[in-house]
Amino acid sequence: MILGVETSCDETAAAVVTPDGRILSNVISSQAELHARFGGVVPEVASRRHLELVVPVLREALAEADAELETLDAVAVTQGPGLVGALLVGLSAAKAVAWANRLPLVPVNHLHGHVASLYLQPEPIEPPFLCLLASGGHTLLIDVAEPGGFRVLGTTLDDAAGEAFDKGARLLGLGYPGGAAIDRLAREGDSGSYDFPVARVHGLDFSFSGLKTALLYTVRDLSEDELERRRADLAAAYQRAIVRALVARVHEAAEQNAASRIAVVGGVAANSELRAALPEAAFAAERPTSSAPTRPG
Repeated sequence: MILGVETSCDETAAAVVTPDGRILSNVISSQAELHARFGGVVPEVASRRHLELVVPVLREALAEADAELETLDAVAVTQGPGLVGALLVGLSAAKAVAWANRLPLVPVNHLHGHVASLYLQPEPIEPPFLCLLASGGHTLLIDVAEPGGFRVLGTTLDDAAGEAFDKGARLLGLGYPGGAAIDRLAREGDSGSYDFPVARVHGLDFSFSGLKTALLYTVRDLSEDELERRRADLAAAYQRAIVRALVARVHEAAEQNAASRIAVVGGVAANSELRAALPEAAFAAERPTSSAPTRPG
């Protein structure tokens, strides 16, 4: 069994997984409510909360899996990319567990971890496939030829898709986390009421900064009453622009690389409009999770 530890951003998480990809436990303590008051993740606040929660989360993951430290085969931990202070908390905890129990320590690039989530039970998919990785910090198109072999076909030149959602939500006064808030509100709006621009950049890359600026100017020119009336329409049109940009690039990449299968991972994979726009794609499965306490104790 492998104990996995993740603290790259604002969630303290630990899981116990078997070598064949069965998830025995998956414990997550979210800091979303804590950071909502600031409108986004504050790195120092995130690091301090990780420090408080990492040990309770590890204990709960082991207990749910009915596992003892002595029965583990290895400890895996996110080494980056992510918030430096937050990463250090997880790395320190994982190193301590591995050293004290004479276990191998496996550092993991968290972007590789997104792709590897597709290999987990109960519905693993096997390479080759084209993968869209869209999260708060990254947007990548990846040619996955084999489990450990990736080739980046395109990336964002500025904001990531998830970052664009978060910044858009802030402009619309929807708070954090922004992606889910926009997704919910967009269902009440008319996506055709505004025509936000989607940047066309070279190759298979993405650009979302112009879209964010267009929303900024649109919101700035509305009175408070007008913004209140049009908020759902703005959310729907803004979401449509992001999804159209992602889907267009996915289809271009699939055609250029003769990809027979498409997969989508990362936080943006939860977006309902993206899922509807890519019905042929395999989305990272919703894994059973347990919510750990948000405070130590």
